[in-house]
Amino acid sequence: MSAEPVVPLLDLKRQYAVLRPELQAAAQRVLDSGIFVMGPEGAAFETEFAAASGAKRAVGCSSGAQALTVALEALGVGPGDAVAVPAFTFLATAVAPIELGAAPILVDVSPDGLTMDAADLERRLTPAVKAVIPVHLYGRPADMDPILAVAKKRGLKVVEDCAQSHLGLYKGRPIGTLGDFGAFSFYPSKNLGALGDAGALTTASDELAVLAASLRNCGRGPGGHYDHPRVGHNYRLDELQAAFLRVKLARLLEWTQGRRRVADLYRAGMAGLPVGLPTADRPGDRQVYHVFSLRSDRRDALKAHLESKGVKTGVYYPDPLHTLGALRHLGHRPGDFPEAEKAAREALALPIFPEMTDAEAGRVVAAVRSFFA
Repeated sequence: MSAEPVVPLLDLKRQYAVLRPELQAAAQRVLDSGIFVMGPEGAAFETEFAAASGAKRAVGCSSGAQALTVALEALGVGPGDAVAVPAFTFLATAVAPIELGAAPILVDVSPDGLTMDAADLERRLTPAVKAVIPVHLYGRPADMDPILAVAKKRGLKVVEDCAQSHLGLYKGRPIGTLGDFGAFSFYPSKNLGALGDAGALTTASDELAVLAASLRNCGRGPGGHYDHPRVGHNYRLDELQAAFLRVKLARLLEWTQGRRRVADLYRAGMAGLPVGLPTADRPGDRQVYHVFSLRSDRRDALKAHLESKGVKTGVYYPDPLHTLGALRHLGHRPGDFPEAEKAAREALALPIFPEMTDAEAGRVVAAVRSFFA
């Protein structure tokens, strides 16, 4: 008897098999236009993404990481400043201020949602901190009201890291519209993924949108090819990626509902097990489950067991930021961020993507249950 097929952590081929004719048509449209950078596809995507995200303006960028850098620079962050970021996130969040000559100030996360802890944020602020980057980790909205309250009291700018939270809602409000900027990634594995690197910013400010658009386009003024009123970067969203993203954006809400369906199956099927499941939505919230990560103090053994059952898993993230060599210069030691360190030991991501079948989700649940049987 042949073994059951593997349940992948993510399967982009299923998505592209459905979209292939539309993606090919989008690519042909760009090729026929002869415009490959800063053309109609990028402009249309910015309008459509802003509308889908509940934002006034959107500015396309070449990646989510570069969107963060542009946002901080547009808000005046520079050498000698500091930016508060969570200690448990992908490294790019902390690299954005470093690229501008600023320092990241690490903040521990809450034990329930693993997003920035507002009380720890306030404890760790220094006079140099000019901005804060809360991360909506795994597609769960950070608890923004207390973070925004601290920011308002201390005069801090706020850039939401929305790389994993497309179409998320916080108490009924769209993620990416709560701070000065929202920064989105369209890396291929994201809920809305390009066929390469891409990103975008959202903002309610026309002035900030114009400035960000200049900074990502070599510092050019609006409509000017050789008019450079400021130093900028080559962080533009190219036309091919914009065209691909327009095809996929039309299905993002449906895909979000698919992720939530799988999450509901997991939550019901693993009820009562000695594992930590993602915290349920607050009233008005919509988690978008970029990752469905359970927590177990037997994480590594559980991971090996699931692999033996044909269930692929991932660890996001195996190391909190303060333990990485890239940030060793910050001078932190083990124990400085206990919740981030505990999450790094316990978090295990299960397969989740919109095209997963109920049967596949059932196999994952059965494999997890068999470990604890």
